[in-house]
Amino acid sequence: MSEIPAKATESEDPSEGARAMATDGLASAVGGALAADGVQPGDAMWQSSPPGSIYDYIKVASFSIGPDGLVDQWSLRAEHLFGIPADRAVGMDPIETFIDPRHRERGMRKMAEILDGREWTGVVPFRMPKGVEGECGSEGLAEVYVMPTRTEDGEKAAVCIVVDVRTLRSIETDLAASQAIFSQSPFGFLLIDPDLRVRRVNQRFASIFGGSPDDHRGKGVHDYLQRGEAERVAATLRRVLETGSSITDMHVTGFVPGSDERRHWSVNLYRVHSGSGRPIGVAWLGIDITARRAAAREAAAARRNLALLNEAGARIGNSLDLETTARQLLDVVVPGFCDLATVDLYQGLLVGDETPPGLADGSGELRRVAFASAVSDAPFAGTGVPVAVGAVHHYPFNSPCADALRTARPQTVPGEDGGLVQSTLAVPMVAHDTVVGLVQFARTKGSEPFGDRDRDLAVELAARAAVCIDNARLYRREHERALILQRSLLPPGDPEASGLDIACRYLPGNANTGRPSEVGGDWFDVIELPGHRTALVVGDVMGRGLRAAVAMGELRTAVRTLAQLDLEPAEVLSQLDEIARGLGAPGGVQQATRAARRPREADLSEVYLATCVYAVYDSVTRRCTFANAGHLPPVLVEPGESALMLDVPPGLPLGVGGEPFEEVEVELPEGALLALYTDGLVESRDHPLDEGLQAFVSTLSDPTQPLEDVCDHVLNTLDTHHGEDDIALLMARVQGLPTESVGDWTLPREPRSVGRAREYARAQLLSWDMEPLVDTTELLVSELVTNALRYGEGEIRLRLLLDRTLVCEVWDSGLVQPRRRRARDTDEGGRGLQLVGLLSAAWGSRRTPRGKTVWFELPLPGGETSLTDPAEALLSLF
Repeated sequence: MSEIPAKATESEDPSEGARAMATDGLASAVGGALAADGVQPGDAMWQSSPPGSIYDYIKVASFSIGPDGLVDQWSLRAEHLFGIPADRAVGMDPIETFIDPRHRERGMRKMAEILDGREWTGVVPFRMPKGVEGECGSEGLAEVYVMPTRTEDGEKAAVCIVVDVRTLRSIETDLAASQAIFSQSPFGFLLIDPDLRVRRVNQRFASIFGGSPDDHRGKGVHDYLQRGEAERVAATLRRVLETGSSITDMHVTGFVPGSDERRHWSVNLYRVHSGSGRPIGVAWLGIDITARRAAAREAAAARRNLALLNEAGARIGNSLDLETTARQLLDVVVPGFCDLATVDLYQGLLVGDETPPGLADGSGELRRVAFASAVSDAPFAGTGVPVAVGAVHHYPFNSPCADALRTARPQTVPGEDGGLVQSTLAVPMVAHDTVVGLVQFARTKGSEPFGDRDRDLAVELAARAAVCIDNARLYRREHERALILQRSLLPPGDPEASGLDIACRYLPGNANTGRPSEVGGDWFDVIELPGHRTALVVGDVMGRGLRAAVAMGELRTAVRTLAQLDLEPAEVLSQLDEIARGLGAPGGVQQATRAARRPREADLSEVYLATCVYAVYDSVTRRCTFANAGHLPPVLVEPGESALMLDVPPGLPLGVGGEPFEEVEVELPEGALLALYTDGLVESRDHPLDEGLQAFVSTLSDPTQPLEDVCDHVLNTLDTHHGEDDIALLMARVQGLPTESVGDWTLPREPRSVGRAREYARAQLLSWDMEPLVDTTELLVSELVTNALRYGEGEIRLRLLLDRTLVCEVWDSGLVQPRRRRARDTDEGGRGLQLVGLLSAAWGSRRTPRGKTVWFELPLPGGETSLTDPAEALLSLF
């Protein structure tokens, strides 16, 4: 309350009764307000509390005026209001000091009336006297209540109560605005006292928790929130009261009366102070964010699902292996989407069947190809008996999994009582309207159950994986077919050749990398030629896949055909070049030849290019003739010498055309090692070609080892695991035909030479202990020498070669090749070559630099092929 001077006494003016009534009314109003707050008026009259009421906000002061009209007492609040200390104020004339000169006359009259004993109330403009600190001559407006009194001597005096009107009007405006904000706020507004009891709530809060605002007075946070949440909030309120630090966006969870739905609020807390700065409580401003939290969860779930789909797109399908693709799916979903997962694929799909079995009823055989768990390594048992990875099984007809496979729709399988799994989503893997398998996503108990959004996500993930698995299946099918084709076109087993020890290796691309391999166009071949000669071929069709494998097969077939014509190596490559150009032209070789004279406008995808090295080795002379079409040079290792690359002119690749090929003839010493290879052996991204060639040459340091060991040593030493290209390696050790296995004679061009040839042949065969071949050989030698005398030219040369078979060759200088024809029954001659064809295992003729050679071949006694009886052969001619 404002201070009242101790000298003031009650007035005897008749107006005292009115003032007493007014005082009684004020007391009644105050008492009613106190009673509303739970305090009895009688008790409140004796309460002693520090200042902290409305008087902290409005400027109220009091002073007294003596009989002489001067200030005789000055309160502390007057000092604060006017800024004049008491020792200076006492004795001042209030009219002269505070009233503007324009109003002093009227002020003097009012002062006279007051000192005459009249009570007065009014609004008076005033100004601060100059020299006062702070205000220094400023003006103000005060409401003054003057009450006449008497001094101890009975003289008339007055007590003045002054209120700053402007401050009062400002408080009234602020109070009205605060009341409007508090009552009309769309947010829950509470005022909590230092005892953490609700002092006041607004209508918005009351509408949510029921009742009127007055019904919530005196309640605590435990009346609204569950115990754990209430204790957390209470601790926060105490901290705000103690520290004064505000709390922004504190999330509070609870329930409202009459609803089981969990609600979420965002609460802002700040400490509230009185006008004197004393903390009087905490203001609580809350907003319901349940819908916002739900929307945020939905958005977070959508972002999580989108991120999962992005991850699936990035990680699934990087491999063309079925099992790897299935494992990639599980790596994405565990544990981000579920706790356990399995993938089952139809067994028929894995073994290469065109259509997976069991699609009609969903109970076909499946193989479990992948399993992943974030909680246990035990086999997944969410939908029945546990199945180990790699096991073949099937689902019963009436099971949810079989129904999912049958209908191509996902099924939800609840977990078993007492088990680990809460629920399982069985989702069929559908690709191009074909069910290829089943994926199961399971969540353990305690996890969030699967919702509709999870179901849609699971279907999308399974569909993406199914497409990748189907692509892998199609690739595997194409790859296996291409590989079968390629394997069928390569020499079966270990090739054999006269005068050569052969060893070979072939590795498809990616064969050692763990990734699905793709066939290429690398090939090698060992072709036996007449006269115990051998053609060695290594080639590489540019490109990969089925197209390259088919082109390789056509070129290999062409090489074998051309080799049987006994053409020179350079001529073989020239013919092969024409064939390669014909592979990319619709009209074949002739169309390709005509197109070569015009600017090439064909699609580059139809151009077939290949490199090839073709070598012909003669086991009698140990000479080898090489021709190269853009291929890597052969490597030769002579006994006791370092390996070296033969200087064979590379020429242009097959399919380019326009340039002839050159030949190089090299004499190979006994025991020499010859290596032909493709670029996959010596070149990769990490190793340049020159470095790879040098490494390959250095691995051939000990050619005396068995050829199989040498091949293994080369592949184990070099970087053959890059998987970027096929690798073909053909190695041959020279083992020339011994001199004693060769019989060579020159015969003059005279009739006696026929008999002499028979004698030479008989004597040589007997020396070789080949008596069973004598009669047949004599007969056939007689026929060939007779033909050479009749149709050939120049000297006649007879040569017998003994190796795995017996070969007889008759040479002459004539260029006309013998042609076999069927003689008529009336013809006396013309049956010699027919007889040769009947009695020999093989026969033929070839051109030589100085004429031609006609030859035949007989199997050795005791071999798999038996000799033909000459008598039966002669009878079969007639």
